[in-house]
Amino acid sequence: MSDNLFSDLNKVGLSMLSGMDLYESDEKKSELEKKEASAQPAEPEEKDYLFDKGYRCPVCDAEFKAKAVRVGKAKMIGADTDLRPKYQGIDSLKYDCIVCNKCGYSSLSRFFNNITSGQAKFVKTNISPYFKGVDDKCEIYSYDEAILRHQLALANAVVKKGKASEKAYTCLKLAWLTRGQMESLTNDTPDSAKVIGVLKAKEKEYIKKAYEGFVVAMAKEMPPICGMDEWTCVYLVAELARQCEDYAKSMKLLSDLIVSKAASAKLKDKAREMRKLLPKE
Repeated sequence: MSDNLFSDLNKVGLSMLSGMDLYESDEKKSELEKKEASAQPAEPEEKDYLFDKGYRCPVCDAEFKAKAVRVGKAKMIGADTDLRPKYQGIDSLKYDCIVCNKCGYSSLSRFFNNITSGQAKFVKTNISPYFKGVDDKCEIYSYDEAILRHQLALANAVVKKGKASEKAYTCLKLAWLTRGQMESLTNDTPDSAKVIGVLKAKEKEYIKKAYEGFVVAMAKEMPPICGMDEWTCVYLVAELARQCEDYAKSMKLLSDLIVSKAASAKLKDKAREMRKLLPKE
């Protein structure tokens, strides 16, 4: 009978609706509601946070694309004591390094376009003739791929005689990536204890070099340094000093920060918390 209610719908191409139940039974409606309620939105995958961003190489003028994190897509859920940011669903740090696959020029996004003609010549002479390329077809970057790209950025910074701050910040990013790689290891990782030992040693070396570089940068460069104001940089160097067991230096910097009239109350609170982590004399 219900077919007759909609018998003419075939004239407008909707014959498939001719068998609809005009008054859907409560039982059917209840089942539909249960099904809708139980349906959960799918968790986004890492690739869902990314897009291919276009760049022009300031060294060789080539146009290319590289993976980048969509602005506002990843939600920050916290930070480590050395300011390493953590995001839900993705480690965005993996995508902060830009590589020109034609000439081998590589840099953190912050510094990518800040290169002089003289520095470009250093890259063309010392990197481009030997560069064999990186994998630019992958959907996401593994930690190994991300670390390789950042090591290439560090090599570029050294070759082009970049500022101490650039080299230090790149070392810090490498330390953060190595830490992230450790955290990503699963229980079934072969020889996990050995792998963790190797990664910890690498992280420690990167932290040490970052500490050395930021100390030089604070002495020779004017703030902001890598986007950080003077007292944020002091806080970071104090934490790096602590990790390198230079406790006297760490205490001195934290004390200076806490009594400073220019530092924010929030940063002072963080400094007080960090001071508690220092060994008691």
